[in-house]
Amino acid sequence: MTEFLAFRLYGPMVAWGLPAVGEIRPVQEYPGRSAILGLLGACLGLDRDDAAGQRALAEGYGLAVRVDAPGRLLDDYHTVQAPRAQKGFSPATRRAELVQDRTPLETIVTRRGYRVEALAAVALWARPGARWPLADLVEALRRPRFMPYLGRKSCPLALPPCPVAVSAEDLPQALAEAGVRWKAMDAAMGRCLDRLPRGRDRRLLAWDEDLDPPPVPADRVTRHRRRDQPGDRMRWQFHERLECRALLADGEAW
Repeated sequence: MTEFLAFRLYGPMVAWGLPAVGEIRPVQEYPGRSAILGLLGACLGLDRDDAAGQRALAEGYGLAVRVDAPGRLLDDYHTVQAPRAQKGFSPATRRAELVQDRTPLETIVTRRGYRVEALAAVALWARPGARWPLADLVEALRRPRFMPYLGRKSCPLALPPCPVAVSAEDLPQALAEAGVRWKAMDAAMGRCLDRLPRGRDRRLLAWDEDLDPPPVPADRVTRHRRRDQPGDRMRWQFHERLECRALLADGEAW
């Protein structure tokens, strides 16, 4: 039996970013590893300059994501004011950056992608030597120290993540059991997330390659390189990793 932590991420707008440089900031249909670990770090109250804590979070847990509703794309065109980059100038706040009179402000035109009405189910498992027990992560998600958000600060969670700890033989059983609990919670609160547009006939599942046993047969799995493994949090550096993906078959209701 394996201990899993399962929770949901739902918002009217989400911004699961892809690697980007310049004015175009694209999004994908589900949160990457760095986005989920960043959200957990906020709930735990980890500071960005806590290198040991950030490293323990990045190395201590494997994760899987099931796309229940990818959401529809929204392209946001807007402008941003910012001063020219200056060597040796590190303002403590956004206001201090804008009101300083060393150089005039410049206007940047940018396009940033969002997804509307997106829902994802996340499952985590602890690797050997993990710093926080899954029970501590459950408590952090229920009572976050810092405000969690869905990719950008303008994208708050629309519903509580509803974290549950599940002991199961594999990931499918863990997600199925968590789904039963979530449906009971939704029924009690009068919610119905089943009405969200699914976007495709079969749901996408993505997971870290160290998951044992694999959730689907090997002939259905594709492997992809992603640069979303947190490295240096202060410098916004990320490393490559291998991610496994598969489409759930029609009979796999979990």
